[in-house]
Amino acid sequence: MKEVTKNPFRGLKLTAEEKKILKAVESGRYEVVDDLDSLKKLYKQSAENTLAKLKNINIRLSVRDLEKLKVRAAESGLPYQTLAASILHQFSNDKIKVAL
Repeated sequence: MKEVTKNPFRGLKLTAEEKKILKAVESGRYEVVDDLDSLKKLYKQSAENTLAKLKNINIRLSVRDLEKLKVRAAESGLPYQTLAASILHQFSNDKIKVAL
């Protein structure tokens, strides 16, 4: 006797978006991810970093230091505030060390 397997998706009505996804999967445009949990963690962290709120701070610098910062920022093609924020971010994440 031949065993009959039932397809639980037979007759299922798909939305236009679901049909588009199904067609993409069937045509091989999606690929299997080996370590899905690590990838999810990476994307979650990226999203959290992107959505992190910014806080304004005031820093007192000498005029001379500020001018030097502006020159270095211009050489890098960045606004000086962005350069200062980047330096502070790298320092707070132990990516650069400061000699005091």
